[in-house]
Amino acid sequence: MADLGNIKISNEVVAIISGISSTEIEGVYAMSGGITEGISTILGKKNFSKGVKVETNENETKIDVNLIVDYGVKIPEIAAKVQQNIMSAVTNMTGLEVAEINVYVQGINIPKEETKEEE
Repeated sequence: MADLGNIKISNEVVAIISGISSTEIEGVYAMSGGITEGISTILGKKNFSKGVKVETNENETKIDVNLIVDYGVKIPEIAAKVQQNIMSAVTNMTGLEVAEINVYVQGINIPKEETKEEE
């Protein structure tokens, strides 16, 4: 097949794939974002890359994801499932070599029923 030119996949695309892949895992309540999340919420936009940072160089891709998990889950198991799901999705969809997926649990979602019982 003839070389027709370059194909470049943006970090934003990798971040969106990673964000969606993370929230597919049972026990992940939501992604944890910063100031850009607040701006997206104000503008009424759904930000699938919320809480995800992607660094790509010529040879490898590094992904950081920030999560909020449900209360009572086994956090190391959830984090490992998130890593596996992201690795599979990013590799299959983009063909990129993923060197590192770091999972940072930033919070825990406590169901409203449990908080009402305490009051």
